[in-house]
Amino acid sequence: MSVTPAGTAQQYTVTWLEMTERPSYGWPHQPLGAPASLLKAEDPPVWFFLSLYDAVGRDYAWEEMHDRSEEDLARWLHHPETSLYTLMRQGWPHGFFVLDHRVPETCNLAYFGLVPQAIGRGLGRFLLQNAVLTAWDLPGTQKLTVNTNTLDHPRALQTYQRCGFDPVMRTDHTRVLKRPIDASRIPD
Repeated sequence: MSVTPAGTAQQYTVTWLEMTERPSYGWPHQPLGAPASLLKAEDPPVWFFLSLYDAVGRDYAWEEMHDRSEEDLARWLHHPETSLYTLMRQGWPHGFFVLDHRVPETCNLAYFGLVPQAIGRGLGRFLLQNAVLTAWDLPGTQKLTVNTNTLDHPRALQTYQRCGFDPVMRTDHTRVLKRPIDASRIPD
């Protein structure tokens, strides 16, 4: 594994996507193998969110949430229009998503992902379709948004598109990494 060290300036492109009508697919069937449960957290502690955020995002340079104060994160997590769902399987978290419905008529899929040990087990589409349909079930949802970037999993963009999201904007950015990341999975 090749590692890009902390302190490295990393260029990346963010793709903003949206969905303006509920998709025609129905709720997904349980994935093959061990049963999976999707649990909504009630007033989750900040440490729980950050543990999921780090487990999913450490290889993708997810760092921004560590710049926010614990009080600020708690306000966001406990807001009545923000919800955290955890995919549990075999007694441990396999992934999570956060829906942020604070903007009227718009629900943002703020965070979504699987832990490394769950990737490649057919859980990504199951979790994403559940996230999408849960968002559309929220009262007043007229649009669902999400963004991904070239530091995320290489199949993230196509997975969002397969589930019904359309790209609406791309922007280029540079960030200085605060933690090392696996450079072998970042496109040149």
